[in-house]
Amino acid sequence: MTAPTRTVLLGLAAWLATGCASVGPFVWVEDSTPGRHRSDVDVVIAPGDLLGVRISGQEGLSTRALVRADGRISLPLVNDQLAAGIAPATLGLLLNAQFKAFINNPVVTVVLEERHAEWVSVVGAVSTPGTYQLTRDAGVLQAIALGGGLTPFAHRDRIFVLRREGDGRPPLRIRFRYRSLVEAEPRSTSFDLRDGDVVVVE
Repeated sequence: MTAPTRTVLLGLAAWLATGCASVGPFVWVEDSTPGRHRSDVDVVIAPGDLLGVRISGQEGLSTRALVRADGRISLPLVNDQLAAGIAPATLGLLLNAQFKAFINNPVVTVVLEERHAEWVSVVGAVSTPGTYQLTRDAGVLQAIALGGGLTPFAHRDRIFVLRREGDGRPPLRIRFRYRSLVEAEPRSTSFDLRDGDVVVVE
């Protein structure tokens, strides 16, 4: 994420914090649908990810590939291939079809070896509000820690994650209790932040 993009994200975070933090609907994380949490089945490849591409019986063609900013990877024989927005297993099937032009009965396996970092804004009653880079699968507690922790005036049961849903809909507001986070309550600690999420502490 570029510096101008981070500035825009932080500005959006501040607007969301002032405009949405105290009013409007929300859902407790315990009541949110499981689909709000990342699982292996819904992980897709993103720019900055490092992929392992293995072709069975063709070690010379097996390689590691970094997903470029344009969402593509460079591979032997088949050249540039779109990878971003696709699940690793699906990309393996697509590459399998591509390699058939060069190899008899190829079996291509794609593994997500390293994930790109997420950018998340932390605003409100934290010591150092800002936009921070987190590893994927990081949670709300890690984001608050990067923001310097709660201030003495923070409401410990009024922590929200604002997530843009797209299609012009207002952000989804998911509410957390600080105690549930520090005591590792499963639904709270298993909630993975995503790129562009905003953590608001009232």
